[in-house]
Amino acid sequence: MQKLHGKLCAIACIVLGILAANGVSGAAVMSVDFGCEWMKVAVVSPGVPMEIALNKESKRKTASMVAFRDGIRIFGEDAQNIGVRFPQNSYGYFLDLLGKSIDNPVVELYRKRFPYYKIEADPKRNTVVFRVGDDVFSVEELVAQLLQKAKEFAESTAEQKITECVIVTPGYFGQAERAALIAAASLANLKVLQLMNDYTAVGLNYGVFRKNQINETAQYYVFYDMGAYKTSAAVVSFQLVKDKTTRETNPVISVLGVGYDRTLGGLEMQLRLRDHLAREFNKMKKTKTDVFTNPRALAKLFKEAGRVKNVLSANANHYAQIEALLDDQDFKVQVTREQFEGLCTDLFERVPHVINRALTASGLSMDVVTQVILFGGGTRVPKVQEILKNTIKQDLGKNLNSDEAAAMGAVYRAADLATGFRVQKFLTKDAVVLPIQVVFEREGDSGSMKQVKRTLFGPMNPYPQKKVITFNKHTSDFTFDVNYSELDHLDKGEIPFLGSLNLSRVALSQVGETLKEHLVENVESKGIKAHFAMDDSGIFALSGVELVYEKSVTEAAEEDDESPLSKLGSTISKLFSSEKSEKEETQKEDSDKEETTSETQSEESKPVNETQEIPATSESAQEKTEPKDEEAQAQNKTEKPRIVTVKQAIPSDVTYLFTQPLTEDLYQESKKKIDALDELERQRTRRETALNALESFVIEANQRMDQNEYSSCALPEEIEKIQKSCAETSDWLYEDGSDADAKTYEEKLKELKKLTNDVYARHWEHTERPEALKALKGMLDGAEKFLKSARNLTKDANAEKDVFTAVEIETLEKAIRETAEWRQAEEQEQKKLARNDAIRLTVKSIADKMALLDREVKYLVNKLKIWKPKLKEKKAKSNETEKKESEEEEVIAEEEQTGKDEDGPQIEEPEVPVDDGEKSEPPHGEL
Repeated sequence: MQKLHGKLCAIACIVLGILAANGVSGAAVMSVDFGCEWMKVAVVSPGVPMEIALNKESKRKTASMVAFRDGIRIFGEDAQNIGVRFPQNSYGYFLDLLGKSIDNPVVELYRKRFPYYKIEADPKRNTVVFRVGDDVFSVEELVAQLLQKAKEFAESTAEQKITECVIVTPGYFGQAERAALIAAASLANLKVLQLMNDYTAVGLNYGVFRKNQINETAQYYVFYDMGAYKTSAAVVSFQLVKDKTTRETNPVISVLGVGYDRTLGGLEMQLRLRDHLAREFNKMKKTKTDVFTNPRALAKLFKEAGRVKNVLSANANHYAQIEALLDDQDFKVQVTREQFEGLCTDLFERVPHVINRALTASGLSMDVVTQVILFGGGTRVPKVQEILKNTIKQDLGKNLNSDEAAAMGAVYRAADLATGFRVQKFLTKDAVVLPIQVVFEREGDSGSMKQVKRTLFGPMNPYPQKKVITFNKHTSDFTFDVNYSELDHLDKGEIPFLGSLNLSRVALSQVGETLKEHLVENVESKGIKAHFAMDDSGIFALSGVELVYEKSVTEAAEEDDESPLSKLGSTISKLFSSEKSEKEETQKEDSDKEETTSETQSEESKPVNETQEIPATSESAQEKTEPKDEEAQAQNKTEKPRIVTVKQAIPSDVTYLFTQPLTEDLYQESKKKIDALDELERQRTRRETALNALESFVIEANQRMDQNEYSSCALPEEIEKIQKSCAETSDWLYEDGSDADAKTYEEKLKELKKLTNDVYARHWEHTERPEALKALKGMLDGAEKFLKSARNLTKDANAEKDVFTAVEIETLEKAIRETAEWRQAEEQEQKKLARNDAIRLTVKSIADKMALLDREVKYLVNKLKIWKPKLKEKKAKSNETEKKESEEEEVIAEEEQTGKDEDGPQIEEPEVPVDDGEKSEPPHGEL
């Protein structure tokens, strides 16, 4: 009960934390934790707390699999089931193939693990494509289709369209993988607000629910994740930090160190157990066929190995058993936990390496770590927990929902980034796992060319962040490369998995012409500056290249050079800022929140100070004029020219050296392919819906014609026609109509409905009429009671309360009388008719009569609400007399009204009672 109370309190905190912005109607947003084995989807909409979106089977996670069979596309667990029978048609565990060329070791490992897939090289990009019959699907296309399904789940939960999302990714994803994932999301009609590393998303979720425990002192945690495909560990800190600009204090999660092992996970353990079961079956010699050569048998063994692995987490032994594994031979063998652990001995030896790498990268030791938090399905393996506990010498944190923590943390971030939400701030600072450097050549002192390396983003540098490199010795067109660097912190076996270590080549043009045109007399060059950025998705980009120089100008010359619009802007700015502040802002523009490297540094690759730009050491940069004191500057202010900074863009062309992203043509080709599959699925769904509707209607119509309450409402010839048509349709469905299209089924249903409409309408009228008549009687009784009260509010009855005229009273009285007479007469006439005769007293006619009577009553009620007493001429009285009269008026008001407003007395509309019998609502509304 206490745990439940805690969960409710936590949810209440989130409800309070995520609110729709005032006056803003925001759309829902989603997050997707796209794992290699399972996909979890979370959603948040205005006014509704974060929640996990359920799939069509009402489950909280969906298998990351898509299958193609007989032109039908199948997802999730259904695709898993298809994969047991037709393994070559069901695709999973392909996330790590994103952005990989066909010759990458990751692809070779995938072939080895799943030998039944037909993997080919894309002829244009040299990436991985899966062949499905005559069709091929790229990894981006498969991921896009799963993201579309995730979008459906989220929209079903939020009950509105969703176009924005945050996607959880492995932290070791490089530039190629991240670009490919964003392209896949675009194919799924999703705008990616951010790609969020899995450990950062989990850490955010952990911190959001424990905000009260975070203070100004940094608290260090390790989040250890063993999933199906990989294992990672991240050292993070939680701390309250005061923003220098807004002066607000917010909690911040900072990633300080990361370690990972790409091939250590539950999948590898499952594959080893699969191979062990296969060897055991071969030893039994039940068939001459080697089970390893049969894809279907391997798929069955793989599924059973996963089941047994999960059971062994809680039991010491368990039986693996499969009916008709191969050549109709059954298979059953006992597997002990000890045997399973023996199969994975080398894998378990790698478990502590991941956490040790993370600690080394962070520069911290376990002494300062508060707790190691586990998440990911692989951490449930008892041996893994035992090894970790022996490594860290403390208890493990297991109080996290390991399946959903990443999705919930990411959806909180999505609400923060999307419009229409006001979220309690919780800042995130991620860290660079794959460092990036710039490499270029320049002429040395001896005239020979030297290679120079400059680190842009070193290991564990925080991001998002901007950097600038200054080239101050190039006088003609040149190129530079952007590469991965400083990978010593990674395992040597990991380097080949990264693919190309060269990311891009940037070619600068018109350098000589630009320098010649702008570096004239009285101009000092500040170099060619290349601006780089790494956004919060971890994607690196060149923002732009420009020549920066300073020149001396007089005020008059500057005005001549300025356009009329610029002059107006300068005039306005002078009203609010001094010349000194303008100069300071100009100088600060390039260096604020940017890291700068200088071309004249030593050729070694080394990080640069993040807060200031390293000055160039060329002769032009060293020639500085000694500043004068303020008095002298003030005296010579009119004579001294101003120093202005000018930026001139330099054209740059970027060529990607890693796996080529989707070009516009290839993107449109993939989009058409997915759209065609979507249309086929819509047509298939429409056909199935139409077929089910027709079959259900035929069965229901036959049954109703055998029931007296329906058959009594039909003429004999009508019953005969309906039964005959139903029989013909039923025969057609199981013969010629079994392959008909949706339109044919819909037309058949339309014809049947024409035959049954009159019968069903009569039945409905007979069923609903008693309730409608009951409602009419209740309205008549209420109107009578109101009329009785209204007669006392006329001039003849009460001179001071002349609310209604005699004509109005007579009109209402007449409406009540005529309605009552009509009800009695029509009811008697309807009783004379049989149930299969044409309806005389319809529900609609009763509703129309109620509407007419309601209009007359409401007219008088509204008049009563706005009525005010007429002022009478009175002589001046003493205060005591006035008070007495006021008290008398209040007594009268209490007797005749229920309250009064500022404008005077007001009488409430009298309640219209219903019969003493069972209370019911009229079908067409209430008075």
